[in-house]
Amino acid sequence: MNTTMRDVFVDETTRLLDTEPRLALVLADISASLFDKAAADHPDRVVNVGIREQLMIGVAGGMAQTGLRPIAHSYAPFLVERAFEQVKLDFGHQGVSGVLVSVGASHDWSAGGYTHFSPRDVALFDTIPGWRVHVPGHPDEVARPLNDAATGDESVYIRLSLRTNDRAYPSDGSLHTVRRGRHATVVAVGPTLDNTLAALDGLDVTVAYTNRPRPFDTAGLRSLLDEQETDTVVIVEPYLAGTSDHIVTAALADRPHRVKSLGVGRVDLHAFGTPDDHDRWHGLDPAGIRATVTDFLY
Repeated sequence: MNTTMRDVFVDETTRLLDTEPRLALVLADISASLFDKAAADHPDRVVNVGIREQLMIGVAGGMAQTGLRPIAHSYAPFLVERAFEQVKLDFGHQGVSGVLVSVGASHDWSAGGYTHFSPRDVALFDTIPGWRVHVPGHPDEVARPLNDAATGDESVYIRLSLRTNDRAYPSDGSLHTVRRGRHATVVAVGPTLDNTLAALDGLDVTVAYTNRPRPFDTAGLRSLLDEQETDTVVIVEPYLAGTSDHIVTAALADRPHRVKSLGVGRVDLHAFGTPDDHDRWHGLDPAGIRATVTDFLY
């Protein structure tokens, strides 16, 4: 069985609870059985509040006020959308920080239906200042941001997925140039990279990759565009289309540019399907990405 991003999260968090005395973990039933040993070893720092996601965030925020470093974990729609008022108030307004780690991404458990879809999560974090957002595209990209977050003092959101690329890249926040071209810079975020590379095969474009979209590496983007014939940017994100438009637009405000965003559409499709189906329906499969990019460029 292949190691998943959640497997890495569970193993690393269990280890960190043994070595970091200020670290705490707050759960709302999701993944609770995976932390049975950690809960037995650290009953005062591993808390399962049951199916009460708002309470989970409130407890985590309260722990942060006492000096603990909380990690709260659940499915993305429950962790972020359902409990967003508590994220806004118990972390943002109170001026404390913590680590939120989600699973499910946008459509990982498509059989769960709309209640388990969460393409809006990163856009929501853009409304609260100071949140660092990691979107790993491979299980080997999980450990470093998790360790940095667990031992740091910033507010951090780590978005785990079952969707993965074939290879891992450093989790240092930089834009990593995967392929060079002249006609545009295409930025793939997290697990969209492999589909993006397949889509753009044979096109004269630069492909860059990031697994930390917030803060976005705007200096790296400007540097890549300096090598292009035009300031043309395409962003491929595994969540709501247009989420990063405001970042790119602000970064390039001093120079004429064009931006095209690909991601999950805003229409409720009222469909279950598979994760691959949702990629296709939202134009995030190789054929859809290629059609959009070629139409935009040529």
